[in-house]
Parts: sequence; structure tokens; C-alpha cells
Amino acid sequence: MRGYIQVYTGNGKGKTTAAFGLALRAAGAGLKVHIAQFAKCMDYSEINAFKRFEDLIQLKQYGTGCFISEKPGKKDYEAALRGLNETRHIISSGDYQMVILDEANIATYYNLFSVDDLVDLITAKPDNVEIVITGRYADDKIIKCADLVTEMREIKHYYSFGVEARRGIEK
Repeated sequence: MRGYIQVYTGNGKGKTTAAFGLALRAAGAGLKVHIAQFAKCMDYSEINAFKRFEDLIQLKQYGTGCFISEKPGKKDYEAALRGLNETRHIISSGDYQMVILDEANIATYYNLFSVDDLVDLITAKPDNVEIVITGRYADDKIIKCADLVTEMREIKHYYSFGVEARRGIEK
């Protein structure tokens, strides 16, 4: 089966959720999935759920915490580059039919690694590997490489009214 490049971007909720839905669908079909989470290093409910599918879904985080409200530090850059290099090997290994690069657009936006490095990674993929890229601020070069682009647009969000992230819904 031919693999395509999908991008989920925009300022609305649901980019990671859409990608993780694809991971679940792929696992249900017996495909192996690797999820590389850039700029994240927290415990989310979906991580616990994916542990039930360890034979088909592998998730690895390449973040040091949450720097979004601050400037990334040296450890953030190192973690992201390590993740990019590990993911490059995972994509070319032939072991996975789907690779999700969660928040890779955020990583390029904050210059944790370059857009050109990400373009090189996704354009060098084997034909049978589906690549899914999430995160706000998708660069035009990434959009040009993609076969499918969906923009999540926030129209209204209860977070604006003081509702904190809820376990099992947003985290």
C-alpha cells in the first residue's frame, strides 16, 4: 500500500487527536505505528491507552517539558534533534507502516530543527510509509510536500472561559 504525507495544522483543537485516531485505526488493521512527540514530555491519557497496543503502537517523547510560554533551552534543542535523528532511522527501517510526527510543526516554528531537515526526512520516506505531521504553524514547504492538509480552526473554545484541561478529554 502506498503511504502518503498528511498534515494537521491550525490554531484549533484536535490535531494530535486526529493523528492518534489514525494510529488506532492503523493498529486495528494490523499496521505498526511509531509516534514521535516533539516538544512534549508529559503524561497524557492517550499514552496510557497506547500501552494496551504496545505490540503495534510505539510512542516516544522528545521534549523536556513545556517551553511554549518561554524560550526553548539547550536541552529542548538537543532532545528535538535526537528525536529527529531517531525518527529518520525508524522511518527507513521498514518496521513501521505509519509514523506520526506530533508537534513537528511546532518544533520547526521554534527552530528546534529546521524546516529543511523535516522536508528531507519526509521526502526520503519509503513508498509504503504513511507520515502524519501535526502542530500549529505548518510551514509552506511542509504544506507543499503534503498530500493531505487539514487546518483546524478555532471558532470557540471553553478554555477561553476558564475551563482547564480535563483528564480524558484534553489531557
